[in-house]
Amino acid sequence: NKAVGIDVGLENFATLSTKEKIVNPRFFKTDEKALAKAQRKLSKQSKGTPERQKVKKVVARIHERISNKRHNFIHQEARKIVNRFGVISIEKLNTKGMMRNHFLAKSIADAAWNQFAQALASKAEEAGRKFIAIDPRDTSQICSQCGTAVKKKLSTRWHRCPVCGIRLHRDINASRNILALGLQSLGLVPRSPFR
Repeated sequence: NKAVGIDVGLENFATLSTKEKIVNPRFFKTDEKALAKAQRKLSKQSKGTPERQKVKKVVARIHERISNKRHNFIHQEARKIVNRFGVISIEKLNTKGMMRNHFLAKSIADAAWNQFAQALASKAEEAGRKFIAIDPRDTSQICSQCGTAVKKKLSTRWHRCPVCGIRLHRDINASRNILALGLQSLGLVPRSPFR
């Protein structure tokens, strides 16, 4: 069975070691304006009035619509991956720690990576597939081809190895390292020298 490594991100929802990308649907983008308008209207209403209750219901419906879209997207994408791959390796992220950065918090909440990982784990188990969540430390900084440490800032989107010469998008490089670490944890390939 084929194996895949998955790097989640803000630029794309996820990048697979096969070089495929799952485009990040910004769940709030389509409903965000309606939600903001309804929330502004709600804040202007006096407490206890029938109009406030009506607007509260509108806000709740918009939140529910966003939640349903997110749920459907996550489960559809997880099903596609589980149907194609026998071994699925994904990075285990500390999203709570990342949410402390208020510049990233909305996008991270939007992306719903933990829900995606849970859906993958559940569907993989049902289908008899292997699922591994690995520590993503240094997966973007190590060359997936030769294992050389190539330090780069988060803003640097391309991985260029000065040793072996490979040039890849940093998310593809990370997803390949995630795959390798997942296979190593299952004992399917020898341990990498960089871990």
